Amino acid sequence: MKIICIGRNYANHIAELNNERPAEPVVFLKPDSAILLKQHPFVIPEFSEDIHHEIELIVKITKVGKYIDAKFAGNYYDEIGLGIDFTARDLQQSLKEKGLPWEKAKAFDGSAVIGDFLPKSQFESLDNLSFELKNNGTVVQAGNSSNMIWSIDELIADVSKYFTLKIGDILFTGTPAGVAAVKPNDVLEGYLEGNKLFRIQVK
Repeated sequence: MKIICIGRNYANHIAELNNERPAEPVVFLKPDSAILLKQHPFVIPEFSEDIHHEIELIVKITKVGKYIDAKFAGNYYDEIGLGIDFTARDLQQSLKEKGLPWEKAKAFDGSAVIGDFLPKSQFESLDNLSFELKNNGTVVQAGNSSNMIWSIDELIADVSKYFTLKIGDILFTGTPAGVAAVKPNDVLEGYLEGNKLFRIQVK
């Protein structure tokens, strides 16, 4: 399986990092070794002084697909979940300044939290899903899928032009504003429409 991630899909997050709004989705990958194992804490790696949390809506692919039309993309996933794309912001900035790939900053071991999933059928609209990240009980990120530049189905259509989607692949759909550094003893909890889908201890 592969983890396909989308950058710069919320205008407010683009603004907070002073990035340029892209003309098409920004895509990068994480290997399966990036998945943080269930019930394991997130351990801040020694190579970064500035690890940021980025909560995101995620979907799990249920059918093999290539060149998927956006109007049929909904047939390729049944559930919606939440995840965290942990990012070594200091390392990412250094790599970007040198024009180098981001993988060291985005795809390191444990950098992908995959929370629980809920049936998409329980939601009235996937284009109006509210979600939030709490750090030690305080909301630090809050987003709604209505604010995405590209919808889930549009993202599936775009990435499937480049990568064959396979059963079990995970799509991270981008993060809203509010990203910030994590510290030891932080407790991160993700909520989708009031449902808690993960709880992560930081060490």
